[in-house]
Amino acid sequence: MSNKSKYPIYISLFFVMVIWGFNVIATKLLVTSFMPVTMTALRIFTAGVGVFIILFYLKLIRKPSKKEFLYILICSLFNVVGHHYFLSVGLKGTSASNGGLILGMGPILTTILAIFFLKNKVTLLRFCGVIFGFIGISFIVFQSGEGLQFMSLGDIHVFLSIFLQTISFIMIKKVSSTLDPRLMTGYMLIIGSVFLFIISLIVEPNGIQSMAMASGSYTVWIIFFASAFLATSVGHMTYNYAIGKVGAAESAIFINLNPFFALVGAALFLDEMITFTQVIGFIFIIFGVVLGAGGLEDLLRHQKSKREMIISK
Repeated sequence: MSNKSKYPIYISLFFVMVIWGFNVIATKLLVTSFMPVTMTALRIFTAGVGVFIILFYLKLIRKPSKKEFLYILICSLFNVVGHHYFLSVGLKGTSASNGGLILGMGPILTTILAIFFLKNKVTLLRFCGVIFGFIGISFIVFQSGEGLQFMSLGDIHVFLSIFLQTISFIMIKKVSSTLDPRLMTGYMLIIGSVFLFIISLIVEPNGIQSMAMASGSYTVWIIFFASAFLATSVGHMTYNYAIGKVGAAESAIFINLNPFFALVGAALFLDEMITFTQVIGFIFIIFGVVLGAGGLEDLLRHQKSKREMIISK
């Protein structure tokens, strides 16, 4: 894939990160009105339905082969069920600083797994981009003032959540040559939501009742459907499509933008303050994205080709 054709995908990834960052605020509001696992299961199911509506108009719906269905099932268990379950459990048992830093390891884990399983070649500049992104996240999460705690069971759960999601990114890339990642997203969301709903019946027996009790709150339901369709349907379709086109490692770099846009959302909707330290962290993240996605390499390569053309003349 040529460098110029990657730019629209990078732009779409940027806007997905804006939506996902704001979705953190939406999720915080939703879990105060609904039981979290039940709400997540129904939100993801709604998102899956939304994906299939979009796929219907794009004429991309088809029955997957047995091999493709196996990938879909595994990714559903890893990306949807495992990631969301361990994340919700883990964040209850660890500090915001520990949780944020562990989640910030996602791009690094994706890059490492892509080297081993996808035979990706990662240059020094791109690896530096991953490190810059991790440093930027550190600036943001340490601003909470909680400090880094020793590893707890919650830390292990959060690590499992990001590790399982990272494995699913690699698998999405591996199967993307035969199965459109957007179609895979729809199947993953529907199947994963069914498993999550079964879990919710066990851990939250009154979950459906909590949803019904909020039936009169129109604002909450608007947030629910906006989160489902924009953040989960469109967001995950776009992100998984990007994985199939530019690779798991390059797409994962953009996840570093999530914490800052979550801060922006908190400032806009919850009247929280953005500090100078957090801005410094965002600057590191921007450098990380530019380096990690190959922007600087593309610029250096373009300048080199121009010099060679001038010399040849």
